[in-house]
Amino acid sequence: MAKAYASAVIDAPIEAVWEVVRDFNGLPNWHPAIVGSEIEGGLSSSDVGCIRSFHLTDGAHVRERLLALSNCDHSLSYSFVKPAFPVKNYVASIRLLPITEGNRTFAEWTATFDEEPEDAGKYVEIVSSHVFAAGWKALKSKLNE
Repeated sequence: MAKAYASAVIDAPIEAVWEVVRDFNGLPNWHPAIVGSEIEGGLSSSDVGCIRSFHLTDGAHVRERLLALSNCDHSLSYSFVKPAFPVKNYVASIRLLPITEGNRTFAEWTATFDEEPEDAGKYVEIVSSHVFAAGWKALKSKLNE
């Protein structure tokens, strides 16, 4: 099983970061690779089980299901319904932790998934760098506007 990971220290209080991140339909507001998003079936973006449907800047269509959302733990997890690349059993999680010194936030984004043997490690780098780390970098910029 492959594991992708990226973390960041964000110079904003956890409540401000969580307000942005917890919106399962809000990726286009802060992630540069996402163009438009909608929650299918008239559900709320905070309804566990809802599916977000969005497009990437390269035109790829992705669908993801919200598996868990905890305001208490400042965490959420989701899985692919329609992946952006050929992996299986993809489950991703975002977790925020308060950094009390300076009222900052530690943010981590992780995913586990199965790759085909010929792709071993290929999607770990793509997800870790181009999805997760790029997302944290963009979120930092947004919160500093």
